[in-house]
Amino acid sequence: MNADNQQERLCVTEEYKWFLAGLIEGEGSICISLKTHPTAKFGFYIDPKFFLYQHKSARELLDQAKAFFGTGNIAPKPGNEDVLVYKITSRRSIVEKVIPFLERYMRYGSDIKRQNFMMFKEATLALENKAHKTLEGTKRLVDLAYSTNHAGKQRKRKKEEVMQRILRDYTPNSGSDTEKI
Repeated sequence: MNADNQQERLCVTEEYKWFLAGLIEGEGSICISLKTHPTAKFGFYIDPKFFLYQHKSARELLDQAKAFFGTGNIAPKPGNEDVLVYKITSRRSIVEKVIPFLERYMRYGSDIKRQNFMMFKEATLALENKAHKTLEGTKRLVDLAYSTNHAGKQRKRKKEEVMQRILRDYTPNSGSDTEKI
């Protein structure tokens, strides 16, 4: 392959990355989910996720995104089989692939999406650093989760309910956040 062809291929690759960034801006989402879990230290499993949606007639776009990121899966959206969802739920993949991509290529999106991304990134990196193992870290992660995506308006539980459950078995007597009643 000569230098001209290599440069042409590089441009196409760079063009595709910008195209993918636009697709994610319009049809993608990130979230920090909170799921009740009996063995989680403070009662909730905190999980960052990345999604990209398309009508089933445009599955090729999701297949291309999956090939680009090299991870995740594609499945019908629950409740609407005509829509497919490409999702990445592996925190390691989000840290290594999704966050760097979004930092580089999502520069021109809306302010609200940029703010959501910054909180998503903070939460994901905090989870990597085991912030969820401490009370203060868990409270911060819940704050971040409820601050993203329209301040948690689409969540099943109110933030106060989540915080009450987190705090219900916590006693601050010794200053340790591992002490139980």
